[in-house]
Amino acid sequence: MSDVEHQNRLAWDAYGRHHLERGTPLPEVGRITWGPAADGPGDAVLGEVRGLRVLDIGCGPGRHAAHLARTHGARVDGVDASPGQIERARARYPDVPGLRLLHTDAVEHLAASAPYDVIYSLSTFHFLDPRRLLPALAAGLAPGGRLCFTVLHTNSAGHGPSSTVAPRPETLRPAGGRDLTVHMWVLTPETWEELLVRYGLRVRDVTVLDTPESDNHASYRLFQAHRPARITARPRRARPPVAHAAVGVGAVLLGPRGLLLGRHRLGTRELPGGTVEPGESLREAVVRELREETGLSADPDDVRLLGMFLDRVGDVLRVTFGALVTRWRGEPADQPGESIGDWRWWPLDALPPDLFECSARILTAWRPGLPIDHTPAHFTPLTDPPAQPAAYPAP
Repeated sequence: MSDVEHQNRLAWDAYGRHHLERGTPLPEVGRITWGPAADGPGDAVLGEVRGLRVLDIGCGPGRHAAHLARTHGARVDGVDASPGQIERARARYPDVPGLRLLHTDAVEHLAASAPYDVIYSLSTFHFLDPRRLLPALAAGLAPGGRLCFTVLHTNSAGHGPSSTVAPRPETLRPAGGRDLTVHMWVLTPETWEELLVRYGLRVRDVTVLDTPESDNHASYRLFQAHRPARITARPRRARPPVAHAAVGVGAVLLGPRGLLLGRHRLGTRELPGGTVEPGESLREAVVRELREETGLSADPDDVRLLGMFLDRVGDVLRVTFGALVTRWRGEPADQPGESIGDWRWWPLDALPPDLFECSARILTAWRPGLPIDHTPAHFTPLTDPPAQPAAYPAP
């Protein structure tokens, strides 16, 4: 626990002691009041809780925890780090069935307790360091469990939230007592959601809760979140990324008559290959391109990946995978509509000039001793090709 959180605990203990000694009366609640307005969201935010394990973090005098246990039949643990607040709660609710009132740190309690079906908190989370609290919440919430909490967004003076995860001082004014200084993490909704997602939780809804008085700028946010029953993945943002990369494959076929190369309509000699399509593996891309460009058939199991080249062409990052096809069926022939044709077998000691640079790189990665010059590119090997590949057509 940080020094700031410890100072907050001392302030809330003083607050609880003040009201305990003063005997401050508190009316019973007939519903959960999430924000400053009496007609705001109520119990329905939590969903069905009958028979479920529910945790109230920062339960204070325990009114809402007792309400859920008595009215909805939930099994509620109310925890508060202030001994004064827990003493108030226990004095008021000594024997409510299904209710336990615990003087403990919320994070320590979550680490030692079985997971909860529902966890909620009324204006308490902003007094705890979210980087300490949220990992404990994610672990302490059962898969599929629900999390609901309110946090300060704008104080009564109009001081709004920050995107920096750091506490700021605020004043706590107990009725009939001296002002107390507390520190609060008053964060933007986007920052709260980013933190929740980072620790494996998902936000379902965020509700604005403004104070009804026109001269009071205080505003809160009600978060409804959950722990997914399964681990999920999601895009970083709704918009697709800016297209700046191209991924392609090139295939080496070495038969009794030599190496297979075709001529592109722009004049370069090239290995069979092309662009990887969405949803297909690299080996599947090699097999498809080989069939589309040459008419040859092969199986993905007969494709060995050699490595990956990275280079840049203008603003485009080009990623090229070299592959060795060890078995195939048929004879190469020009295919209608393809940009490469004139397929021929070339002896390794008599390769033609004007090789396409990507094909040249694949060939020198496969056979470093070949006398081929080309522009450099970063190469990452994926497999160790055999010294003398048995790359002949299947009978």
